[in-house]
Amino acid sequence: MSEPFSRFLHPFDVAPQPSLEPEVKRALLASWASERSAVRDWPALRRPRGASRAVPLDDVLAALRSLDGGEAHAP
Repeated sequence: MSEPFSRFLHPFDVAPQPSLEPEVKRALLASWASERSAVRDWPALRRPRGASRAVPLDDVLAALRSLDGGEAHAP
């Protein structure tokens, strides 16, 4: 995947994706949560290279929790 974020509009689109292995989902979401994806002057937002728009870090973390069986709240 050269630009994996471009396939997904939101982190909640990653977690239920049946075509991705759990490790790939976790790596994708973890890199989305990375400080390198933070929006300048808006640290609570993330926009990884290739993503179509910024999303709240809280949504990324909720999507990660959903992989562990935790509850995720849709936007």
